[in-house]
Amino acid sequence: MAPVDGPFGFVVIDKPAGLTSHACVGRLRRCYGLRRIGHGGTLDPAVTGVLPIALGPATRLLPYLPGDKTYRGQIQLGTTTNTDDLQGEPLHQTAWPELPIAALDAALTPFRGAIRQRPPQVSAVHVDGERAHNRARRGEVMDLPARPVTIHRLTLLAWDPANGRLELEVHCSAGTYIRSLARDLGEALGCGGCLAQLRRTQALGFHDRQAVALPEPDDAPPAPLSPLQALAHLPRRDLTDAELTDWRCGRRLCMPDGPEESIVVCDADGEIVGIGLREPGEQLRPKVVFGAAG
Repeated sequence: MAPVDGPFGFVVIDKPAGLTSHACVGRLRRCYGLRRIGHGGTLDPAVTGVLPIALGPATRLLPYLPGDKTYRGQIQLGTTTNTDDLQGEPLHQTAWPELPIAALDAALTPFRGAIRQRPPQVSAVHVDGERAHNRARRGEVMDLPARPVTIHRLTLLAWDPANGRLELEVHCSAGTYIRSLARDLGEALGCGGCLAQLRRTQALGFHDRQAVALPEPDDAPPAPLSPLQALAHLPRRDLTDAELTDWRCGRRLCMPDGPEESIVVCDADGEIVGIGLREPGEQLRPKVVFGAAG
């Protein structure tokens, strides 16, 4: 038996260029006739690719999905803009160095692993209670502090020295800005740089092979994917029918001791019925309960 009534799960949209993530959510809200919809990770309007969107009560699962993301993008050396991408106002134009691909790859080494990164001026970071991009559009220049991020994998895919453009694949932690990476690489090479093109290929455990086109207003809504597809990184506990009754009443269940962590909880048919927290004393405490009794 399904844990909830109505649309439930995730739709992975292949976001087109030119639309905001908010606009995509609005389109799906009308398509499904749902108010309760949330997305996982904002994409700039010019960026395409994977935009996971949670339907109905599945929005409660967003904090439990893996936060890392993967991108493929192009960086333009020799150009600096006020937004750190080619959509911004050009600030400086400088000749880029003539580098063999091995030297360019070596220049990427300081950006691999755990680093500190300064967000772009046009970003969603809060500054005194207001988004940085709102202040930047009023002409303010902010001193945004660097923040810790992790670039798990940074692969140089191609280098066009004649046009000063390189292509990268980046697998990174949440909160990493590829625009900042473009800017900082340009600074390190002494010529400036900005993001030319970007596509997200993986987010929150969903991949571009699962993505569908954003439906048109008169299209039938896409069939949602099971949340279990993005929760495979968490341990799982399957319940008996008797345990399911206790679970839906919000009672703690028995579970062998282990690390205190989130646990995916499923019924005997393999349907997700919530998220529990394993606690000391062989306890599983309900955190998210779908189809709760009462």
